[in-house]
Amino acid sequence: MPRQLISSGSTFEQEIGYSRAVVDGDWIFVSGTTGFDYSKMTISDNLMEQTEQCFKNIQAALNEAGSSLRDVVRVTYVLPDAADFPKCWPTMRKYLGEVRPAAMMISAGLSDPRMRIEIQATARRGSADA
Repeated sequence: MPRQLISSGSTFEQEIGYSRAVVDGDWIFVSGTTGFDYSKMTISDNLMEQTEQCFKNIQAALNEAGSSLRDVVRVTYVLPDAADFPKCWPTMRKYLGEVRPAAMMISAGLSDPRMRIEIQATARRGSADA
């Protein structure tokens, strides 16, 4: 099966030179995804709204790959302010509470000061059925 590159249409992908996701066999590697609404290239100031949009963006990439959030096996959360992490937990539970992937949170600066969270995910198609 050839490698498939998935784009969200974000200008960042073109400018920086990366794909929103790469599909290699049954594996889907979703790049660090922020709370931008890529169709409008806008971002909310609200952390919870950004977290929600991150998951919507990731879900869209996984859908295009023939997968879903149910197939996520690993997730990495990056927040500039580690103290904000617990505020995101309800949204994380909403999207991944039943999936319970391996997870990690790190605190690091993001490329745009408006960004308050970035989420990277790895999924394997069909893993939810296993």
